[in-house]
Amino acid sequence: MLADRAAASTNENPLRGRRVAVLATDGVEQVELVQPMEALRAAGAEVHLVSLACESIQAMNHDDKADTFPVDRSVDEVKIADYQGLVIPGGVANPDRLRADPAAVKLVRDFVEHDKPVASICHGPWLLVEANVVRGRTLTSWPSLQTDIRNAGGEWVDREVVVDQKLVTSRKPADLPAFCEKLVSLMSSAVEESLVDRAIEQTFPASDPTSFQVPASAGAMNERRSRPRDEAAPPT
Repeated sequence: MLADRAAASTNENPLRGRRVAVLATDGVEQVELVQPMEALRAAGAEVHLVSLACESIQAMNHDDKADTFPVDRSVDEVKIADYQGLVIPGGVANPDRLRADPAAVKLVRDFVEHDKPVASICHGPWLLVEANVVRGRTLTSWPSLQTDIRNAGGEWVDREVVVDQKLVTSRKPADLPAFCEKLVSLMSSAVEESLVDRAIEQTFPASDPTSFQVPASAGAMNERRSRPRDEAAPPT
């Protein structure tokens, strides 16, 4: 009974106990910031808004100012190991400002190089281009970015959501339902993958040699080599 309840809780909150970083700054499209954060929190994740400074950021509804949001961490404070994945919302000004900041660009590159889930929507993939992580990948974005993506070695397609390994991308706010679904699914799968890897490591520690991997010491081998062989007895 308790095991069943625990399994049900895990299914309802697959990201419980996990942190996800959302990288944004002034000019972020509010709906592209809020809806992914809400979806992640509904799945049990602790969501941190990461920005260029620990203050607040101004969101936008297209060209109009919307709400402000408090920042939880600056890019300089974020440690990759503390986070399950990264979300990069859109808004024209948001990724344009972020891609001019070396620390923000490095943060994105580090998440990808550490094989952690990264999700980006609308103009957000500009930051992926700047981080040089789209080469050989298939992704989508706001249509005006397709030339930049192709020039950076990526394949641009016109779909509401695209998953390439641990990278999720979408085109625009209308794609948010599909984007959020894939975002949560990908990060949940990554959690399961890490749990399996950890279980394997605990069951078969790398430091435990198997019976067929125990080599003789160098001293013992040299001793055997220096020991004279027994001569065959002469025939009678």
